Amino acid sequence: MVRKLGIFSLFLLFLVLSCATVQDPLTGKPTFTLLPPEQEIAIGKKVIPQAINENNGLYPDEEVQNYIRKIGYKVASKSPRQVDYQFFLVNSKEVNAFALPGGPVFVNRGLVLILDNESELAGVIAHEVGHITARHHAKFLEKTYGINILLNILAIATSNSQYQEVVMQLAQVSAGLLQLKYSRDQENEADALGVRFTYEAGYDPRGLISTFEKFKSMEKVNAPKWLLTHPLPEDRIKNVSILIETKYPDKLLLKKDSEEFKIVKQKLLKTNESFQLVEDAKENIKNKNFSAALSNLNKAISLFPNNNAAYTYRALVYYSLKDYQKAYLDSVKAYNLDKNYFLPRLILGASLVKMNQYKEAIIVLEDAKKLIDTNPDLYYFLGVAYQEYGDKNLAIENLKTALNLTDGKRGWESDAKLRLRSLGYI
Repeated sequence: MVRKLGIFSLFLLFLVLSCATVQDPLTGKPTFTLLPPEQEIAIGKKVIPQAINENNGLYPDEEVQNYIRKIGYKVASKSPRQVDYQFFLVNSKEVNAFALPGGPVFVNRGLVLILDNESELAGVIAHEVGHITARHHAKFLEKTYGINILLNILAIATSNSQYQEVVMQLAQVSAGLLQLKYSRDQENEADALGVRFTYEAGYDPRGLISTFEKFKSMEKVNAPKWLLTHPLPEDRIKNVSILIETKYPDKLLLKKDSEEFKIVKQKLLKTNESFQLVEDAKENIKNKNFSAALSNLNKAISLFPNNNAAYTYRALVYYSLKDYQKAYLDSVKAYNLDKNYFLPRLILGASLVKMNQYKEAIIVLEDAKKLIDTNPDLYYFLGVAYQEYGDKNLAIENLKTALNLTDGKRGWESDAKLRLRSLGYI
């Protein structure tokens, strides 16, 4: 009984200590939070590589990335909440944009392709900045994971925590953030803030309305992914229109478009066929039609030699065909084009394992872990590499983590168990 009271008291102490008083960026009033800004920013940064990986890497053109950053920083400078804003254009074909806690904002290639001018792009980015300003991600984390995070801290303090449990919790948090669905009230708040930031940055806020109308027109035929996480009932367009009419009078110098936007969109249009071939290849890979996938990817690379996603998936095809040398070479090319993309690093490390280059594989995979440390395949290949290299303890640790994280459909689970038995663990 005494021990139970001691642990409960320790938990209450952590609960009190973890609460921070911060200034609400919208009201200016003090408010309590379980997630101080520095922790919110750290979590957002942690999930950036996962977001890049799930969207086929960053678009491989620094001029385009600089343009997205320029628009993003211009809009974000009008937010009363100044955190670690970062802006990325990713290769996904999906019509979508999304944000992470503490500042990261992602715009999909597929979204820019349907936009007609810069004010529309600025409006979407401003809407995502609105979610960050209103701390919608932080509130989600506090509500969904707050107590779990505190219990995890408590478990560490009482020496009952396992490393694998921490990794699994991080995997859950990442998945939750990348699939986060906002409430109607949160969307209305982000709309109002998005209009405000767009207008104050000198853009025509009606660009947000025309973008919403595009999403609405696509709803019945090919619903954009944006609508899955950002519900768009009829009254939202009406409410934004009324807000602009009543609070944001038209000004002569409001910016609607730019030559830069036209140049960037033209670049995306020019490379679109190459990226569509990657999508075709992914479908063929799923169906194990590797010859067709290779044909898709060879053509994709011929059309756009810097297509990092094409090199990545061609490396995956070669790996599946057990041509590990070619898989290695293509994954190196993809890595050199995009060092923030996890999948090429994983394929590179796995190929080195298959080629019995265990020391080199360990270096690559441990480096990949700095990007994403929740991938079960990563731990399996690290476990194999460490075992073959002669480090029993690290082999056991990584193989255990791999089995704890797997969905049971990876294909290496039986081998991992056999290896653990041979290492004297099972």
